[in-house]
Amino acid sequence: MAASPSSLRLVRIAGGFEQPVVATQAPGEARRIYVVEQFGRIRVVENGRLRTAPFLDIRSRVQIGSEQGLLGLAFSPRYARDGAFYVHYSRRGDGDTVVARYRARNGRVVAGSGRTILRVDQPYSNHNGGNLVFGPDGRLWVGLGDGGSGGDPENRAQNMGTLLGKMVRLDVRRAQPSPEIVALGLRNPWRYSFDRATGVLWIGDVGQNSLEEIDRLPQPGSDLVNFGWDVYEGNARFEDKDLGPGRLVQPVGQYGRGGGCSVTGGYVYRGPTIPRISGRYLFGDYCSGNIWSMPAAGGAMRLERVRLPGLSSFGEGLRGELYAVSHEGAVYRFAR
Repeated sequence: MAASPSSLRLVRIAGGFEQPVVATQAPGEARRIYVVEQFGRIRVVENGRLRTAPFLDIRSRVQIGSEQGLLGLAFSPRYARDGAFYVHYSRRGDGDTVVARYRARNGRVVAGSGRTILRVDQPYSNHNGGNLVFGPDGRLWVGLGDGGSGGDPENRAQNMGTLLGKMVRLDVRRAQPSPEIVALGLRNPWRYSFDRATGVLWIGDVGQNSLEEIDRLPQPGSDLVNFGWDVYEGNARFEDKDLGPGRLVQPVGQYGRGGGCSVTGGYVYRGPTIPRISGRYLFGDYCSGNIWSMPAAGGAMRLERVRLPGLSSFGEGLRGELYAVSHEGAVYRFAR
């Protein structure tokens, strides 16, 4: 039996955003929170107040759709020195995935600094993935969905000849890095993170019609792994066919349509202010607003008492505090 829910609260820290999908902080900037708006802007909350002028505005380059847009942001671990940050967006005109590098100086984006470091053809408008995260290895990890439609009709997730349905990493020290596939068999990895204490990779992978799944991968990048889609949906058989290459890794958690319809991956809490959830992985569901937690070392899922409609993302602060983002326009901080 799962432990009793903890007395978590969500404290609203800023609102007035248009379809926010990311909240994060940059190294060395403890007083600022960067919030990504899906239609193409990055805005800044500083000392609790929303700046009027955006940090970055690339609306002219971004294609908007239900699952398209500006979807990811990651700051270089050396941002305080090199000013580099990375965005993931759907390119206007064809919807292809673009990962681009920009540079900032004195809190402002350097004009003309944008450079594409990865572009991936997208056959459909959905399942774009979109997250960007620096791993413990110093590489930029990029999660891509299976290309869209339904049921992976062209079998991309199990095909090593495409980057779709894969987790890849980029050595961004290189001007034009080559993507390295580290995992396959993903349907739509909507938010993933590394445990800052252990380096374990956690992924929320959106299901097809029945099951939403949470994947856990110790020692990520040490060998090629296969998360199973579309041979499996969750731990249930989806199609009767052979699995592709890689070591099969099945989910450590899953839920059906009674809990929601689109998982939003989160973080293992390592912050100092909420000891009751220390060492627990928090995640949720976009459709239901439900939020669950589970022990980082493994164990049963626990439905928490707190909910957030339109839960599009979680965020982690510099000290390990956690944020939650509502697609309806606000960012919240977890509190006890």
